[in-house]
Amino acid sequence: MKHYKPTTPSRRQMTTVDYTGISNERPLKSLTAKVSGRGGRNHHGRITMRHQGGGNKKIYRVVDFRQMKLDVPGRVEALEYDPFRTAFIARVVFLDGERSYVLAPKDLKVGDSIVTSPKAPLKAGNRLMLKNVPIGYQVHNVEATLGRGGQLARSAGSYVEVLGHEGKYSVVKLASGEVRQVPSEGFATVGQVSNEDWNLVNVGKAGRSRWLGIRPTTRAKAMNPVDHKYGGGEGSTQRGTKRPKDIWGNITGGRKTRNKKKWTGKLIMSRRPKK
Repeated sequence: MKHYKPTTPSRRQMTTVDYTGISNERPLKSLTAKVSGRGGRNHHGRITMRHQGGGNKKIYRVVDFRQMKLDVPGRVEALEYDPFRTAFIARVVFLDGERSYVLAPKDLKVGDSIVTSPKAPLKAGNRLMLKNVPIGYQVHNVEATLGRGGQLARSAGSYVEVLGHEGKYSVVKLASGEVRQVPSEGFATVGQVSNEDWNLVNVGKAGRSRWLGIRPTTRAKAMNPVDHKYGGGEGSTQRGTKRPKDIWGNITGGRKTRNKKKWTGKLIMSRRPKK
């Protein structure tokens, strides 16, 4: 983590990620796309995710989560910052001249070689079938559905631990503590996702949150009764309801929201532990 001299009250506690080793280059234009901000609105224009909007302009990097160039080695040209995700990304050039962005694992460096193969060597950045990964190894960008590309463990510092192999399925432990089965023919990348210190960042001031596109949040107990279930009263008052509720009166805090009829429910061997 990078700390700053306390030149202002906000600088005193503010921290940022140490970007040592990240290439100081512009993103590859052919692998970028323009994504307009929606401010938390859906296709009807209604706000479905509150407290979003504004922020600095961003260019979307098209990341390849499938990585299906089998047995074609690639060399890491650059490690780059991605404003749309917490992890760093790596720009890889393959032997046939094609380039792509992939999630950068921890300790990957410029000049390293990576490859996607069903039986690739067990080296950070290499992608191989789960059934060929020994028990105890850490992997990321894991396929939950064959051919769809990596869906599990893609954020900064995350990983999935391989616990065993049983027929068509491999048993893995997710970051939440949940133990579940995933197809053993699916691909996964060896190693932990980069930028593991991301969750230690101290934003420091409200203005930096606005740069990130995060708008202010008003405490429910500070509202009027018409605006929230916790609103009203003189001074600091109690919640006044039996169970925690959101702004629309739906019960929150411990109520299971997962669909009981979801077909992947049968693949969950043990749910994540309660906090």
